[in-house]
Formats: sequence, C-alpha cells, structure tokens
Amino acid sequence: MKFVSVRDFRLKPGQLWERLGREGELIVTSNGRPIALLIPVNEDNFEQTVAAVRRSRVLMALEGMQRASLAAGTDRMSDAEIEAEIKAARRSRAR
Repeated sequence: MKFVSVRDFRLKPGQLWERLGREGELIVTSNGRPIALLIPVNEDNFEQTVAAVRRSRVLMALEGMQRASLAAGTDRMSDAEIEAEIKAARRSRAR
C-alpha cells in the first residue's frame, strides 16, 4: 500500500496521477490518518469498478454485523426468538 497526503494533491497533482497509474491504488491521508482509497478508472470500466467497490462495502458492513452479533450473543438466538424480535419491532413501528 502506498500512502499520499491531501497536501500532496495540492502541491504536486501531476506526479500523483502518474504514481496512481504505476501503483494501481493509493491511500489518501489527512493528518496521517487514512481517509480515502484512490483507484484508477476509465470510460470503459468505471461503472464496473464502482459496482465492485459498492459490493465490497456491503460485505464489510455484513462482516461488521456478524461480529457485533457474535459479541452480543445474538448469533445463538432460536428461530422463534428471532421471529418474536421481528414482530415486536414491527408493532413498535406501527404505532
């Protein structure tokens, strides 16, 4: 992984675009903390690339929910307990 700062974009944007072409991806940082992933796209692949990134984000969210479920112990709920939770949530929304 190669890191670049937001400041680098201001001072030498041309070099960063060249570097992105060579590296394939860059992690953008602000105050030393990662804030974005920069990946090259073009007219032919940008829609597929955006779709792939979105799928990846969905998988990351799902993994986070699974970890939270394990931590809370809700992964051991029976089908009946799950159904009762769903019904209770629906009743509270209907009010």
